[in-house]
Amino acid sequence: MLVDSHCHLDPAYLPQGPGDVLTRAKAAGVGAFVCIGVGRDLAAARAAVALAAARKDVFATVGVHPHDAASTDEKGFDEIARLAREPRDVQKNVFRRMIALARELEKPIVIHTRSAPADTLAILEEESARDVGGIIHCFSEDRAFAERTLRLDFDLSFSGILTFKNAHGIREAARFAPADRILVETDSPFLAPVPLRGKTCEPAYIVHTVGCLAELRGQTFDVIAQQTTANAAKRLGVALLSD
Repeated sequence: MLVDSHCHLDPAYLPQGPGDVLTRAKAAGVGAFVCIGVGRDLAAARAAVALAAARKDVFATVGVHPHDAASTDEKGFDEIARLAREPRDVQKNVFRRMIALARELEKPIVIHTRSAPADTLAILEEESARDVGGIIHCFSEDRAFAERTLRLDFDLSFSGILTFKNAHGIREAARFAPADRILVETDSPFLAPVPLRGKTCEPAYIVHTVGCLAELRGQTFDVIAQQTTANAAKRLGVALLSD
């Protein structure tokens, strides 16, 4: 069984519902899905939680995407209005608040970092994110970044980007990362892997990323499938379905 550790299944991307997409993924050997509940409002979060409640093979995350930080108006984020003219500062503030919430709830953190490795690492270290650890979603940095996040107890989740021939830094990180610290994901409907690049991605396509990861690490598809599934279960603190 495979685990798609990061996919978008809410109505904004699948207005017809996730049923057909999940059925195709099941046929491809994907047995569990981490549905990401982020958007410009709480609709995606509510949909993710509802889907997880309805299906034993779906697990939900809720949060705020960095690009939407400036529009976050959740009660208690009073500083956002004052910082609205400074989006990067808003992102940092919301990020810190989310880490604090994760530590309070003792839940792992799913991190989306893009073109901000130094800021991301600094905040994770300053806010004691290692207390709960988590997942670096759609890993897109280099080995040096990977080494520091691994020390902070974050797993590396590889998406279809891994299959792109010019993803040299990501591939290097995928080769060296400890076997018990790697995950796979699609980030569907984005980032379809080779040989499906350019198509609308969906969880079934995760098999191509697993195949690429296996080739890079000199292992079989089944070994990588078993390892990443075990890692996902351990990180999420859940017992995944076996069929």
